Amino acid sequence: MLPPRVYDSQVRAPWSNFAGRAGSKFLIELRDNKRIMGLRCPKCGIVYVPPKSVCSTCFDQIDEWVQVSNKGTLLTYTVVDYVYSFLYQPKTIPYTVGIIRLDGADTGLCHILDETSPAKLKPGARVEAVFKEERKASILAIDQFRLVS
Repeated sequence: MLPPRVYDSQVRAPWSNFAGRAGSKFLIELRDNKRIMGLRCPKCGIVYVPPKSVCSTCFDQIDEWVQVSNKGTLLTYTVVDYVYSFLYQPKTIPYTVGIIRLDGADTGLCHILDETSPAKLKPGARVEAVFKEERKASILAIDQFRLVS
């Protein structure tokens, strides 16, 4: 019997994701119209951004699309200064990721901020989306959120 052999290596496994009905419409609106869309629960009235097809509160099916603002309030943030994988990082370090509640939405959207100085950032700050000129059907159609006064 041969002894077991161990090889240290990295495996690259390409994959595709399916965004589903709600996610696909959301991403296509970002790409084609620079519009941020959410879904409103008919029972609770909660507006989900990013959208989801079932309400987390009452478990009702959701199918009412609403446009929300591209401006919102920063709820919290963190500065990323460590890279786990270079292949999938959208920005070079350091960069900031925040949770933003867009005007007209009841939930938070996680995205990149244009500011990395904690001295300039604080929960409650107003931010707005900055769209890329050339967009794909991806959350990265929004390049980042910038501080606004």
